[in-house]
Amino acid sequence: MTHHAVGPSDYREATLREAIMQETELKLELSRSGAGSLLKKNPFGSSPTILQQRSIYFDTPGWDLIKRGLSLRIRQSGNERIQTVKAGDGAAAGSFTREEWERPVAGDTPIFDDPQVRDLLAGAGQKLAPLFEVHVKRHSWNVIDDDATVEVALDIGKVVAADREAPLCEIELEKKAGPPRALFALARKVDLITPAHLGVMSKAERGYRLLGPAPGAAKAAPTPLTSDMSAATAFACIAAACLRQFRLNEAALGWSGDAEALHQARVSLRRLRSLFSISKCLFDDSRFDHLREEFKWLTSELGDARNIDVMIDRASSEALSSCLREARDEAYAAVEASLSSTRARSLMIDATEWISIEGWRTQSDETLHVQSSTDFASMVFDKFRKKVAKDGDNLIDADDESRHKVRIAAKKLRYAAEFFEPLYNNKTEAKRHRRFIEALKDLQDRLGSLNDIATAPDMLAALELSEVAGAKDLYSAEDKSKLLEDAAKAHHTFVNKRRFWR
Repeated sequence: MTHHAVGPSDYREATLREAIMQETELKLELSRSGAGSLLKKNPFGSSPTILQQRSIYFDTPGWDLIKRGLSLRIRQSGNERIQTVKAGDGAAAGSFTREEWERPVAGDTPIFDDPQVRDLLAGAGQKLAPLFEVHVKRHSWNVIDDDATVEVALDIGKVVAADREAPLCEIELEKKAGPPRALFALARKVDLITPAHLGVMSKAERGYRLLGPAPGAAKAAPTPLTSDMSAATAFACIAAACLRQFRLNEAALGWSGDAEALHQARVSLRRLRSLFSISKCLFDDSRFDHLREEFKWLTSELGDARNIDVMIDRASSEALSSCLREARDEAYAAVEASLSSTRARSLMIDATEWISIEGWRTQSDETLHVQSSTDFASMVFDKFRKKVAKDGDNLIDADDESRHKVRIAAKKLRYAAEFFEPLYNNKTEAKRHRRFIEALKDLQDRLGSLNDIATAPDMLAALELSEVAGAKDLYSAEDKSKLLEDAAKAHHTFVNKRRFWR
């Protein structure tokens, strides 16, 4: 932690200490009963310090701070109040590093006598007002393990915004000294006592969510990449964003059972698997290969439920719809069991650890740290564009398996184009990128519909629904013939789109 000397304070009764630091933490979500089990077994080696805390979060009426990735709060613990400003992109999953400014204040009014904080807030200070509050009972420990010191904070309470409130139960592990690997060792120790799910939402984000409509399925958001990033750094940023998207949708699925939340959870995993696939040339690492296999397993666990949802949307008879809805209930129960398993929870922690702190980050391998994200992206685009163009040249006469391979290549190309979109932001590049994505999406949709027809007979047979009225309509030859023609046209359009990369 670096301390900075500052000028006179607005009040004299407190000694002003302002700090800017790099905060590295891992957040886990627990159930209330799980928190009780953790407190009862207390694996942290000492009795906790217990404090009641009230935190007030501020922003402008137009939410200028959160839009710029900032948060401002004043937290009261006993008679002490600390003002904290945090800056970060908010895209990381579970483990992240962000800048943080802290100082004591006398009341519940923010103070901006530090030039760096004033510049960061860029004139928003005059318009700031309280938006929501967080009330928690905090149990905290300092855990020392060899050369590592970790601050553990278990927060049990609620977030309150206007006339709405939501429960909060999470544990934060913050590295104070030593290697960050200690965070993950403690996380696994916690998960042995009670199920602990990777947390991806800050308290501030929970408050903002209460102020808006009920959150539903979360779609992929652009990852802030820059052309001076190495290929490996870009990989880590994109992978963290995929994990975040998955966890947001997993949480939404848990309380809503919504088909779109399941779909977006599966999309996030498929995006992550595509990222691992296109990046395999960067990493010679057995853990990388292990994670690829584990994400393949988890994606497959959501497959049957998603396929049933697709068939329900396409079903032409009430008899078939009714049978599929019954099958859907069983499939969703199986998804819930998989997502709540030790294997799935461990995968999230393992992946976050590997992405955040694994040894490849400090290697001197030229491929990892010299190749730019732009050069790497161009290589990926060239490879998969060539594959889609060549292998899709005769979609009408190809067999189902060949078309499926073209579809997978098209999907990888589209995801790659979305991943690296921020690198192509001048007017010409942006226009070509948009047209390229539109053509690729149209081709992917046509091939996806053909794949639904190809897989329907086996899926219906597995569900013992082949003879139900309307079942054969899901794979009619007439529909397939029309889709083949449309897919061939879409492929021709795609091939003639100009590259947006150099």
